[in-house]
Amino acid sequence: MFLQSWSDLLRVAVVGVAVYPGLILVLRLSGKRTLTKMNAFDLIVTVALGSTLATILLSKDVSLAEGMTALILLVVVQLAATWLSVRSRRIRAVLKSRPTLLLRDGRLLDAALRAQRVTDGEVRQAIRSQGIGDLDRVAAVVLETDGTLSVIPAGQGGQLTALTGVAGASAPVER
Repeated sequence: MFLQSWSDLLRVAVVGVAVYPGLILVLRLSGKRTLTKMNAFDLIVTVALGSTLATILLSKDVSLAEGMTALILLVVVQLAATWLSVRSRRIRAVLKSRPTLLLRDGRLLDAALRAQRVTDGEVRQAIRSQGIGDLDRVAAVVLETDGTLSVIPAGQGGQLTALTGVAGASAPVER
């Protein structure tokens, strides 16, 4: 249960040492985006990379060459998808969600909160974490594509041009 064989441990150590430089090389060649917290698609690729690495290390059925091929394939597919998403609105719409406005001019947008499954308490916590104690002092709160909540204080909102492309930003606010 604790140890099946010393040869299994030796295999994990040897494969781990061998795959590590290859993983670093693949990640460096693929660029910073491969491991960023950009959106759900990027998160899935990052989790898949970790799962593939674990399989390479722990499965006797997967050779080092097969594992490295899988890692390279994941990174190449992600690079291709991001390259296409930068150049095509349709591909971008499939791969990435839009940020969503949850609060505007101090008023919570209940329909948006329900649609995004975010509670008013979560929005209030994000506002408090910015040192703001009153909803009326908030121009907007946006649920970003990576799941974070961006808070724009009322005094810094200006024309709110940063809300371009945010779902619900053009809808009038009920008072």
